[in-house]
Amino acid sequence: MKKSFGEKLKSLFSKKAAINDDFYDELIELLVEGDIGAKTSYEIVDELQKICSDNKIREQDQILQELKKLLLANVKSVELAPQKDKVNVWMILGVNGVGKTTSVAKMAKYYKDSGFDNVVLASADTFRAAAIEQLDLHGSRIGVRVVSHQHGSDPSAVVYDAAEAVRAKGPGLVLADTAGRLHNKENLVRELQKIDKTCRSKADEGCYKKIIVIDATTGQNALRQAEVFNEAVDVDAVIMTKYDSTAKGGVAVTIGRELGIPVAFICTGEKYENIGFFNPEEYVDDFLGL
Repeated sequence: MKKSFGEKLKSLFSKKAAINDDFYDELIELLVEGDIGAKTSYEIVDELQKICSDNKIREQDQILQELKKLLLANVKSVELAPQKDKVNVWMILGVNGVGKTTSVAKMAKYYKDSGFDNVVLASADTFRAAAIEQLDLHGSRIGVRVVSHQHGSDPSAVVYDAAEAVRAKGPGLVLADTAGRLHNKENLVRELQKIDKTCRSKADEGCYKKIIVIDATTGQNALRQAEVFNEAVDVDAVIMTKYDSTAKGGVAVTIGRELGIPVAFICTGEKYENIGFFNPEEYVDDFLGL
């Protein structure tokens, strides 16, 4: 079984007799292994070394607390709440295989259980027939309406119809599951911008969000994906899936520091209930093994 980042950190302290340049070099390597990007790791450890040197901090607990403060300063969070008296449209982004469609279903169930009755799922990933079927299945399991067109149809038209369905019943929330094919970036960007335009026009003012789903175990790949989608449509929030706080998972620090995008939810398993609001302090404590 892989050691968690916190366990590796403890062994670093136990094997280093002195807190010197070697210690800080190894700490950089550990942070990079924990999926905090190289640039961010170097910058954070440089700041840590300066703080510890200026304040003559030598004790493990104090060093950990300073590291925690530095990591926490880079981790951003946001609580997503649809406006109850408005039509909300949220576009869910992400590459295939990160758990995007399941995350859409988890959010739908979460808001429905929170008393938000009029939730509609839009099958805007029309390129994968399996994605349409998967969303239909989730919809029937959680008792939420799904709007879908045939395979290969225009994703924007699906979003348009889903928003009309919500509006017909008054205020509500559309969760649009979009395609995530990164192999042709230009096509993806063009397609997303078209869907983006439709979502924006169908949502009430201030009620449109763009949310990217990333797999927490894929580290720097997740950062690259966030960069591409953010360039295309200015992402508002992140959902981290497959998060279990073990060896990796530091990507939220890098996404926060380099892109300024907050994390809204973390998903820890396959069940619909395995979703929760992101808590930065708990996340950093888990990561550091505190």
